[in-house]
Amino acid sequence: MARVLQISDTHLSPTKRHFVENWAPLRAFIDEMRPDLIIHTGDVTVDGADQDEDISHCAELLSDLPAPVLVVPGNHDVGEPLHPHQPVNGERLARWRRHFGEDFWSRDIEGWRLIGLNSMLFGSGEADEARQFTWLEQAMRDAGPRQLAWFLHRPLFIGAPGEGDMGYWSVSREPRARLMTLLRQHAVALVASGHLHKAHDDLRDGTRYIWGPSSGFVVGPALQPEMAGTCRLGAVVYDFDGKGMTAEIKDVGGLKTLWIDDVIHEVYPPRQAA
Repeated sequence: MARVLQISDTHLSPTKRHFVENWAPLRAFIDEMRPDLIIHTGDVTVDGADQDEDISHCAELLSDLPAPVLVVPGNHDVGEPLHPHQPVNGERLARWRRHFGEDFWSRDIEGWRLIGLNSMLFGSGEADEARQFTWLEQAMRDAGPRQLAWFLHRPLFIGAPGEGDMGYWSVSREPRARLMTLLRQHAVALVASGHLHKAHDDLRDGTRYIWGPSSGFVVGPALQPEMAGTCRLGAVVYDFDGKGMTAEIKDVGGLKTLWIDDVIHEVYPPRQAA
C-alpha cells in the first residue's frame, strides 16, 4: 500500500507572509501522516507568476519535506490562460520548471498511474497545451492494467461536466470536453484538484472527484459564487493499492482559519483580485 498526501493552495511568500503561520501546522501533519508521496495541487505561491523569489522560496520549503513531492502549478504560480495581466506563457513556465521541474508528469505506484496535469495550459493556445494533450493520451495508453488518477489545480467543472464556461473557477468548456472524452475512454478513477479553497468528495459515473481544501485560507461568499463543497481548511489522505483506493479529507490540527476577504487588497493588487 502507498500513502499519498494531497496538499493545496498554501499561498506562501517570503515577502507577503499573510498565510505563513499555517505552514508549521501543515508540516507537523505531514510528519504525522508519514506519506510515501506528497502531491501539491497548485497555488504553492502568492505570486510566483511574477516573482522569482516566491517560486524559489516555496521550492526550498517543499524540498525539506520528509517524502518525495510532486507539484502541479496553479494560476498564482504560472498565470492563467489568456489573462490580460498574467497570461500563462513560456517565460512563466520556464521559471516554474527551473525550480519545480516538469509541470505535467506521471508516477506509477501500487497498481496505479498518477498523472499530474497543468490545468493552466487548457484553453491557453500555448504550444505546450497541445504538447500536454499528446503526452496525456500516450501516458494513458501506456498505463496497461493500472488504474488512473489525475491531479490538477483547477477542477474540470463545478456543477456538471456539460455546464458552460465558469470563467476563473474551472477548466473552460472546449478543453474540458476533450478531457472528459479521454476520462471516459480510459475509465479514470480519480480526479483530484484544488483552487476552490473548498472540500468536496463526489462520485459521478464511476469517477471520484475530490476538491482538496487549502491549508492557507478560505474564501467568503462575497468573493465566490455559490457551489457545492465545505468551506474549511485541511488536506486529503489517499491509500492506494492494487485493488483500489481510499481517500479522506482531513482536518489539520493547528491551522488558523484565515479569510482572504480580510486582506485581499494587501495580498493581491486590484488587477489580480478576481
